[in-house]
Amino acid sequence: MGDSGEGLIDADSRIQELADEREAARRERRSLKAPVDPVKTAQLASLTLGLSELRRQFEATEHPVRKKQLAEAAADLEKRIAKLG
Repeated sequence: MGDSGEGLIDADSRIQELADEREAARRERRSLKAPVDPVKTAQLASLTLGLSELRRQFEATEHPVRKKQLAEAAADLEKRIAKLG
């Protein structure tokens, strides 16, 4: 009877060790990630969305002056995205 009780204690300690190892691994993975700046992330998403809209308009338009305006605006957004990224 004494052996079966020791087996339960050993199993409990192994389970606890595994849980501790998993928690340590989670903490390590979290610490490796760079902190995320929500403002920068929102700005980047907005600029990217704007750029995709300008590209869509560029493909849809036929007027050369409008195409030039859209190309310049897209180039400006690409520069701003590069600065943030």
